[in-house]
Amino acid sequence: MVRSLKKGPFVANDLLNKIEKLNNKGKKKVLVTWSRASTIVPVMIGHTIAVHNGREHIPVFITDKMVGHKLGEFSLTRTYRGHAKTDKKSKR
Repeated sequence: MVRSLKKGPFVANDLLNKIEKLNNKGKKKVLVTWSRASTIVPVMIGHTIAVHNGREHIPVFITDKMVGHKLGEFSLTRTYRGHAKTDKKSKR
């Protein structure tokens, strides 16, 4: 379901404050966060945010196409190693 327009998108306050401070200084550095539920807003474009996936922080460079999505969408929590290969020799 979509969040109410009256409320606006959810962004962790500490993350938003850090980004605004960096924008005021004109600096770009990697920000570490555990807030996977935060929505990407236009203020974040051009920054690299390291999002926690449960084990480590995955650096995510924010582009304009990511606006409106959640940070957790770009930091996968499960490792996909592919489907099991069928070994024809062992079937005989």
